[in-house]
Amino acid sequence: MGETRHTRVLIIGSGPAGYTAAVYAARAMLNPILVQGIQPGGQLTITTEVENWPGDTHVMGPDLMVRMQAHAEAMGAEVISDHIAALDLSRRPFIAQADSGTTYTADAVILATGAQAKWLGLPSEEHFKGFGVSACATCDGFFYRGKKVVVIGGGNTAVEEALFLTNFAAQVTLIHRRDRLRAEKIMQDRLFKHPKITVLWHHEVTEVLGDDNPRGVTAVRARNVNSGQTTDIPCDGFFVAIGHAPASELVKDQLELHNGGYVRVEPGSTRTSIPGVFAAGDLTDHIYRQAVTSAGMGCMAALDAEKFLAGH
Repeated sequence: MGETRHTRVLIIGSGPAGYTAAVYAARAMLNPILVQGIQPGGQLTITTEVENWPGDTHVMGPDLMVRMQAHAEAMGAEVISDHIAALDLSRRPFIAQADSGTTYTADAVILATGAQAKWLGLPSEEHFKGFGVSACATCDGFFYRGKKVVVIGGGNTAVEEALFLTNFAAQVTLIHRRDRLRAEKIMQDRLFKHPKITVLWHHEVTEVLGDDNPRGVTAVRARNVNSGQTTDIPCDGFFVAIGHAPASELVKDQLELHNGGYVRVEPGSTRTSIPGVFAAGDLTDHIYRQAVTSAGMGCMAALDAEKFLAGH
């Protein structure tokens, strides 16, 4: 039987939101415990170069996460390499069960479990992730100045990514398996009128092609869903924009969710539908999904938790 540990603030997740919450909660003398989860550091650990983090013109994603963890620990937060498998928010203190067998009880919980981009699931896509394959145009579009890129998807995310990439790329091809987009009409109008964008209908990507020395994308292979005929489309970058999946499994039957699984918070705060439970970062944010906005919400969550605890 594992040990039981109590903390005033339990932070679940270790991306920019979780680590920033830990810094602020530690500075408030709340002695927080942060449990990192399956992917310590979150999505930034699979991002190579980051050029939009304030104060760093250029930083590697994993390095930034190492620094954030060190900052949180220096402030007094306890960072634990473990994964929370079950969370009971129906009673107080809240109870979290970890894979290691440890049980955590907490007076307040900050959820910062993030979200994951949905991928096609192709072996070649996995091989070139970070080397020409991306799921974030605002993160990586800058690297494709004057180059050709391909975007796959048919919703708002795909259209937004395609339009954003025209700021850098010489040519953008949007691939969609149907004959119409799901995106808002006003965005579709902008897309169709843009001289840099070509839409390839009735196609799906079956393989990402590239070189290994140095590793990089050279084309994507697209298959016509009606005829089965394949076409290789030369490109330097391939952006997968088929949506994001928030990591809300722990709380899906306990907290109010919206927009396909994102945790709903009160406007202008990180308060969820259960007092004492706060949510920050990509777990709640289906619009911006940036490291800097996640960090800001982590700060808010810690301040909200501090105020909650002071009143209880």
